[in-house]
Amino acid sequence: MIRLRYHAPGTPPGTLLPAEGVKPGPCVITLLRYSESDFLETQCASFEELERLLLPDHVNWINIDGLGDVQTIQKLGARFGIHQLALEDVLNTTQRPKAEHFGDHLFIVSEMIYAESETRIAVEQLSIFLTSSHIITIQEESGHDVFEQVRARLRAGRGFARKMKADYLAYALLDATVDHFFPLLESCGDAIEEIEDCLLEKPSRDALKRLYENKRILLQLRRAAWPQREIFSTLIRDDSDLISAQTKIFLRDCYDHSTQIIDILESYRDIAAGLMDVYLSSLGFRTNEIMRVLTVVSVLFIPLTFLAGVYGMNFNPDKPLNMPELNWPFGYIYFWCLCAVIVTGMVIFFRRRNWL
Repeated sequence: MIRLRYHAPGTPPGTLLPAEGVKPGPCVITLLRYSESDFLETQCASFEELERLLLPDHVNWINIDGLGDVQTIQKLGARFGIHQLALEDVLNTTQRPKAEHFGDHLFIVSEMIYAESETRIAVEQLSIFLTSSHIITIQEESGHDVFEQVRARLRAGRGFARKMKADYLAYALLDATVDHFFPLLESCGDAIEEIEDCLLEKPSRDALKRLYENKRILLQLRRAAWPQREIFSTLIRDDSDLISAQTKIFLRDCYDHSTQIIDILESYRDIAAGLMDVYLSSLGFRTNEIMRVLTVVSVLFIPLTFLAGVYGMNFNPDKPLNMPELNWPFGYIYFWCLCAVIVTGMVIFFRRRNWL
């Protein structure tokens, strides 16, 4: 279902309240500080320890896991001059993905999507603050992000990451969230093909249930993918100094991937909607087949029932206007032969009319 969380009516703007359903508790603060020749990765026990490790001539990636400590979020906003409304959106975990400019920093809300099981996906809000030398990421919970490959490249010094500024790291993180759409789309595509084969061969309630589960997953992916493309469009058009022209080239590639994801999603949604028609048509066809067989059987027995009813009236055979067949020595055999001839004739007639 669609999550809906909001402050009580009348709450002043910028009020920081713990996210609904999140237990109060300390946040996990991780710092990745690097330059082309230097790299440091550490977990900070407090916000004060984090401040001591920050270097202005390095790229400082501050990652906060968990939303249970509002004071840490407030300290973060005071230290980096983050607008109070942006901090409020961080704690509102149903915020629509977007990108906004706040003077000396950019605020980006995105969504990380990953599979919890074959029939269920998890959607976690990701908040990103980008400054000239700092990038801050705030996640709902720890242990489920999609950035391990980005961290591995930073540790090994592979690619452009260690040579570029914080804006390139922001691109790399957003690109990781986009890339994780594709395995889910592939899984949905395979499931839809299996459901299609099942519905064509033998429609069942289980296939219908799986179809609805995949339609729900496609809906969740669509709600995340459409605004994701708007984020890249906004960042590409950004005219501040926070995003360089070189990074915008990479962001255009993310925009293309987002467009491709949306196209695939729309195709799958159309196929899933069509499969519902296939299910109803297959079910109707199967019902028609059963009714046709029952109708043929009933039609074949109608004349036999008529004959059995006539000869079962037992009129007096001694009267001149009554049935003379009652005294025939082979009347019983004659009756069954007549029934066989009638049934055979009707079957031949039905086949010539292509009713069987």
